[in-house]
Amino acid sequence: MAGLGVSGDDRMSGDVRDLDALRSWHADWRGLRVAVLGLSMTGFSAADTLAELGADVLVVTEKASEEYARLVPVIGARLVVEPLQEVPAALVEFAPEVIVASPGFAPHHPLIRWAQASGIALWGDVELAWRVRDKVLRADGSPADWVLITGTNGKTTTTRLTASMLVAGGLRAAPVGNIGVPVLDAVRDPAGFDVLVVELSSHQLWYLSLQTGEGALSPYASVCLNLADDHLQWHGSARAYRDAKAVVYQNTRIACVYNKADVATREMVEEADVVEGCRAIGFDLGVPGPSDVGLVDGILVDRAFLDDRHTSALELTTLDDLASVGLAAPHMVANILAASALARSLDVSPGAIRDALGGFRLDPHRIEVVAVSSGITWVDDSKATNPHAAASSLAAFPGAVWVVGGDLKGVDISDLVAARGAGVRAAIVIGVDRTGIVEAFGRHAPAIPLFEVDHTQTEDVMAQVVELAVGIARDGDVVLLAPAAASFDQFTSYSDRGTRFARAVHDRIGEQPSAE
Repeated sequence: MAGLGVSGDDRMSGDVRDLDALRSWHADWRGLRVAVLGLSMTGFSAADTLAELGADVLVVTEKASEEYARLVPVIGARLVVEPLQEVPAALVEFAPEVIVASPGFAPHHPLIRWAQASGIALWGDVELAWRVRDKVLRADGSPADWVLITGTNGKTTTTRLTASMLVAGGLRAAPVGNIGVPVLDAVRDPAGFDVLVVELSSHQLWYLSLQTGEGALSPYASVCLNLADDHLQWHGSARAYRDAKAVVYQNTRIACVYNKADVATREMVEEADVVEGCRAIGFDLGVPGPSDVGLVDGILVDRAFLDDRHTSALELTTLDDLASVGLAAPHMVANILAASALARSLDVSPGAIRDALGGFRLDPHRIEVVAVSSGITWVDDSKATNPHAAASSLAAFPGAVWVVGGDLKGVDISDLVAARGAGVRAAIVIGVDRTGIVEAFGRHAPAIPLFEVDHTQTEDVMAQVVELAVGIARDGDVVLLAPAAASFDQFTSYSDRGTRFARAVHDRIGEQPSAE
């Protein structure tokens, strides 16, 4: 937002800072009053950056770890810790010229509504990082290129894949953003980068949607992998969630990569305001047309980034090669094709892509085999935190004993159960509120054996899950943790949920989980 000021404070009666002038690390940020909302990893990174720039920083948060609370005054910022159902008096008195909000602050949060109503400029951490991206420059004097990645599912894997391909191609690249490394930390890395591969959540993209004008973020390439209902409580509606995801394509310079099997992503590209000359590059598991990447007779091929794309294609890898390193599940192949398109847009060779894939391993809790015992394979896909992700897992492991449930985040699971529920051997339902899932099975898959885990204690949940699964599964079966829901109703994170599942498996079968 371009407007500034908070009524009722004489500190705002003087000159208004021209925020359009603050589009470089080397601009004069001194004395700029900035309130940072939230003090997790992202919030601290923003506060630390702004303090280094010489801004006057006030951090406002409902809670703060001991470490961050100790560090805030060390970096020269001030800290307010109190409930945020109402705007703190200290924030009003501070009269911020800019508010940098952590992604957890939804559009309907009282502080966000206050900022917008007051005409205060509202940024996310990504907006700030884009403004100061020239702190460390490449040999040619330009800042690192940015590649943006979003989607309901597959973001982190695709971000890591893309970065590994770029590195194999000789570029200094890093996966950053929602993946866990704040982009502000990356732009301040003294070694510098050629490319930043930035995973963006819909929350971060919503904040980016507030930025307009000539200096708005302009990525080298971008992709929305897929779209399915998620985070509806945060955004308020499916349409608002979709519109936030579409921001990823705005101002893209070279390549907008989209999923040919997902009409929503194509429409996002068609509607996007991009830099003249930017190309639309499609991917899916079918035979690619010109300007696409896809599959031909078990071979992943590029028909987009070669001179004679109308009559020829470049081999990237094969399904057999991917199977040898555990990357042949259909949704993984789709992620690999998307990442390959992004890498090829930056002139990474097919050979470098093959090399990167040969050494790539999935993150923990993403279709991770944790044990194989008595013919039963135990798979942790705790990161499948919504129905779309769980559908991909179920497609990869048909006939599995399905462990499902948790915090559904306002999403109806009926369509998933209707599409995939009848194909499972049995369902084991976890979560504090299991009603919606149980009712969905009653309507759409009533013949499937259904078991509920009615434990309120976190440490008991997975032990009961595994005990039930042992009694259900037979030789050759897969027990699949693909919850289709968030974890916070019973666990501290999806990682905690997956780790407890693996531990319970280990405890029950008396073997160490597989390292595969």
